[in-house]
Amino acid sequence: MSITTINPATGVKIKDVEPITPAALEAKLVLATAAFERHRRTSFYDRASKLRRVADLLEARQADLGKLMTLEMGKPLKGAMAEVVKCAMVCRYYADHGEDFLADSPAQTDASHSYVRYEPLGIILAVMPWNFPFWQVLRFAAPTLMAGNVALLKHASNVPQCAQAIEDLLREAGFEAGVFQNLPLEANRVVGLVQDDRVKAATLTGSELAGSSLAAACGSVIKKTVLELGGSDPFIVTPSADLATAARIGTQARMLNNGQSCIAAKRFIVVDSVADAFTDYLVQEFLALKVGDPLDLATDIGPLATPGILAELDQQVQTCLRLGAKALVGGQSLQGSDRLPADLRSGYFYTPTLLADFPPGTPADQEEFFGPVALLFRVADLDEAIALANSTSFGLGASAWTTVEAERDRLIQDLEAGAVFINGLVKSDPRLPFGGIKRSGYGRELGQDGMREFVNAKTVWIK
Repeated sequence: MSITTINPATGVKIKDVEPITPAALEAKLVLATAAFERHRRTSFYDRASKLRRVADLLEARQADLGKLMTLEMGKPLKGAMAEVVKCAMVCRYYADHGEDFLADSPAQTDASHSYVRYEPLGIILAVMPWNFPFWQVLRFAAPTLMAGNVALLKHASNVPQCAQAIEDLLREAGFEAGVFQNLPLEANRVVGLVQDDRVKAATLTGSELAGSSLAAACGSVIKKTVLELGGSDPFIVTPSADLATAARIGTQARMLNNGQSCIAAKRFIVVDSVADAFTDYLVQEFLALKVGDPLDLATDIGPLATPGILAELDQQVQTCLRLGAKALVGGQSLQGSDRLPADLRSGYFYTPTLLADFPPGTPADQEEFFGPVALLFRVADLDEAIALANSTSFGLGASAWTTVEAERDRLIQDLEAGAVFINGLVKSDPRLPFGGIKRSGYGRELGQDGMREFVNAKTVWIK
């Protein structure tokens, strides 16, 4: 069965890609194994030069690569082009700092000389999602290749052209054949691949189900994994916050990438004394969003990536409404609606939605809403806000808004998350480690911590 990519704005098929055959997959594993033996012995200077060339190519092709993302998964073009620029930044960051991050680390022991040396492991498999089809891959690839490893990419099935474009860029930049290879592979073949002795470790960004499956497969053969999974990130607003700014940034934090981001601000938790005022600001921000053609630079919200995501999101919303929640804004699918131009009515669009007043037992209690839907909760005070923020099984990121130092310190200390941002939206940054706790995953990407995930920290002791 072929891998099909469909334009989510129109529902029209773009291209079919044939899955890799078992023989071709074996050839890629052989090529990767041989390439690793050469790549690991190249200098940091050589690898850095190639990563800088990747960055140059990304910037030169920003518009074309952005359009490719938009056509395959529907993100607004302005966001797609910004993603390309961010990818160039991560390549340059590891080109500049990778050698220092992996420099020998001395230790004082009873030896004449002792230190830790960081060495590459070999072939690393990356199972990547569609929502940031370039960024997710290059934030893995830049530190991984800089460390001397080689990489295999199993990308999401709805972005096969993005996947191939990334391999082509790396090859054009000078990385030899086999250092980074795209595998058009069905999901049910991943387990067999990670159990191949030549694959040394794996990383996945995606759903809890996919992460659990990969971790189990790797665990059965004692291989390391790094998992970045779902999130239901809180956005806490206290009485001291600048409410207008918090509402504006909160809207960006919820609606980035059409609301399809693990670290989006999904649950707005607002102290009751300012809830009415904050809600008014938030409603106005939501109503001002423009839904439409993602190739139009004026568009704020494009389509969801697949019809399945659209159906699941609408089911969650309708269940909440049926059980007694209220829709302050939106609350319905736009598929087939005359609110869209005729050529977009078969697309997978959903109205920007703000839900509130949830009775117990709705999907808002625990589920991740993956789309342009925000959940608004009122709480009595900071204690209740923190308790509600920590009440889900997720722990990826958290944003909190306060100008009171004691509240800030309390939020940093007590929020259960891999990242806490005070007075700003949660975002990934090459200079900082990124990842979650609880069912949001384990391990870290980015920063020095991320670069050291897939290396052997070899102890050296000399006397």
